[in-house]
Amino acid sequence: MWRLKIAEGGGKWLTTTNDHVGRQHWEFDLEGGTPEERAQVEIMREKFKINRFRIKQSADLLMRMQLRKENPCGEIPTAIKLKETEKITEEATATTLKRAIGFYSSIQAHDGHWPAESTGALFFLPMMVMALYLTGGIDDALSPAHQVEIKRYIYNHQNEDGGWGFHIMGPSTTFGSLLNYITLRLLGEGPEGGEDGAMASGRKWLLDHGGAVGIASWGKFWLSVLGIYEWDGCNPMPPEFWLLPKSSPVHPGKMLCYCRLVYMPMSYLYGKRFVGPITGLIRSLREEIYIEPYHKVNWNKARNTCAKEDLYYPHPLVQDTLWGFLHYFAEPVLQRWPFSKLREKAMGLAMKHIHYEDNNTRYLCIGNVEKALCLLACWVEDPGSEACKRHLARLPDYFWLAEDGLKIQTFGCQTWDAAFAIQAILSANLSQEFAQTLKKAHGFIKASQVRDNPPGDYQAMYRHTSKGAWTFAIQDHGWQVSDCTSEGLKCALLLSKMPEDVVGKGLEMERIYDAVNVILSLQSDNGGFPAWEPNQAPRWLEKFNPTEFFEDTLIEREHVECTSSAVQALAMFKNMHKGYRSKEIEISIARGIQYIEDVQERDGSWTGYWGICFTYGTWFAVEALAACGKTYDNSPSLKKACKFLLSKQLEDGGWGESYLSNRDKEYTNLEGNRSNLVQTSWALLSLMKARQGGIDPEPIHRGIRLLINSQMEDGDFPQQGDMTGAFMKNCTLNYSSYRNIFPIWAIGDYHRLFLGAWY
Repeated sequence: MWRLKIAEGGGKWLTTTNDHVGRQHWEFDLEGGTPEERAQVEIMREKFKINRFRIKQSADLLMRMQLRKENPCGEIPTAIKLKETEKITEEATATTLKRAIGFYSSIQAHDGHWPAESTGALFFLPMMVMALYLTGGIDDALSPAHQVEIKRYIYNHQNEDGGWGFHIMGPSTTFGSLLNYITLRLLGEGPEGGEDGAMASGRKWLLDHGGAVGIASWGKFWLSVLGIYEWDGCNPMPPEFWLLPKSSPVHPGKMLCYCRLVYMPMSYLYGKRFVGPITGLIRSLREEIYIEPYHKVNWNKARNTCAKEDLYYPHPLVQDTLWGFLHYFAEPVLQRWPFSKLREKAMGLAMKHIHYEDNNTRYLCIGNVEKALCLLACWVEDPGSEACKRHLARLPDYFWLAEDGLKIQTFGCQTWDAAFAIQAILSANLSQEFAQTLKKAHGFIKASQVRDNPPGDYQAMYRHTSKGAWTFAIQDHGWQVSDCTSEGLKCALLLSKMPEDVVGKGLEMERIYDAVNVILSLQSDNGGFPAWEPNQAPRWLEKFNPTEFFEDTLIEREHVECTSSAVQALAMFKNMHKGYRSKEIEISIARGIQYIEDVQERDGSWTGYWGICFTYGTWFAVEALAACGKTYDNSPSLKKACKFLLSKQLEDGGWGESYLSNRDKEYTNLEGNRSNLVQTSWALLSLMKARQGGIDPEPIHRGIRLLINSQMEDGDFPQQGDMTGAFMKNCTLNYSSYRNIFPIWAIGDYHRLFLGAWY
């Protein structure tokens, strides 16, 4: 039976900066669990499988079952259900909150964070399996139990038409279908294997849609290193870009860190023209995935061939012209002596940056895509290296187990979820009753702040100040994020106002100042805040975005969510601690507010980037404006925002927005006009913070009534069939804790403010 391990190491190849606080990984114990527990797990798995086309993301039931057993919460009050027009009483909200926070406290880990799934893309897992296959370590890194659960996950998320999507909510794509089909073959599945002919139906979908030549560019790369596609069919990824002058507008150091750290190892492997062993399996795959014989494929034509199902961001003509020039003229020159010496130098520089990134993230890397690529690059450089051993030791940090199988996480959302959870619990004014929960969470927040900058001349290695930041996941990850730092700072400030015997000792002022410094360092000229680093590249560079299935991937951009979090944190700090960089903070807040007002859409909404979509972005924007004293009465922006939200309220009192809003850039209701409890909470928080209830409270009453009536018998809230997280416009993520955090937060605000004669 699988068990979730919290804050534990795992041998000499793992290093840590904070005794592994926040680390979460799963281990399989063949003798673990009682017969009743094992039977319960099988029921969960079967139920998911039966309903997999209706509810596509897991409910994180394995983790919840384990932690509920470890942290029993005793008896809980009886649930309260309200009739359609029944008045919402203080008893109803208080009872619902105690039940909800009591349940959520029972799934808190002993180190103070809330373990949770953070995934959804169907290309995360295949890339890691492919890297392990190429390094020859697939059976060492993945036990038979791991491989069973990986297969379970892939089969569970196969679409009814036989293909696989880009993410678990999406229609079938060549990219998703081919990567997952190949992964199953690498794990030993035969071409006719799988239940009900799943492999054959997957291959049929692929061939019916043009076969492997149409896969997007990242897929072409991975197929090339496997030996089932030719490097001549890839657009160039020359490592020589790393040798450009740093003043060049196209220097990789100025690109979005995610883009930079993907193409860094890609360029090394491209420069090497690395290809794994051509085994019988590889030869068989060459026959299975093309609609013509492998030796007859026109690889030059394939370079710019992309299946329509994969194509979200078409290449502009100027980009294809550049690739053509590099392919026909630059590459033949760079592969010949003496220019090949330049390539060797460029590849060496790329590896220098890879090793720096690995060391400074304790081999977590910035994300899972980069992790797989850096592992492979290190192995190609030296299969027996210490770097390879450290990479393999960190793999379990990315594995996540649920009733739908084993998947690969983004990199975890421990700090992000904990910061929101703390604010949600504090909103309910039940701190004394849940003091132990808050004290543990406070301890996690304090232990997770990054304490130092990267070593050496980190700016020369294209890293930014990180001392005082919070990451999205854990301290070991090391990468500063503007909104995570801001939300972490908000929690530290809020908890510092509370008695030490309730929540523990507050964060030292020096560390508070460090966080403020990081936030201020990230603001752009237009007043907005990007996520990771200051924006350094020109906007026109985005025309050369080579990833056909993502948008806005090449340069750092400002986001309303990051800007809002920064403004809220700075405003809170300014009100509590006057004197430190006061003038700079005032100017920063004013510029941030101006940015938020400037990017409001004509319909009154704001576009969210990291969540779905206009509901999410609007919540963040409203929170920032309200934190700076703006209300429905004095802010035209908030009036427009409230009008927008009210226009989207559904008959049951809730809100429900589809991931298609992110993809199509137009508000789209969920199919069947269903409500989603998380999005309903975002909308309600916005309306309450804007003080719209002083004009007409009935829409808020209706939404709160829906949340109260949706609570389950054990105090949990249901996992619904819709995603609420997103990234890069075209991909979704499941944040399984959101279904607990945001209903608590919305009902808590209502209980504390609305019923407390706020208006």
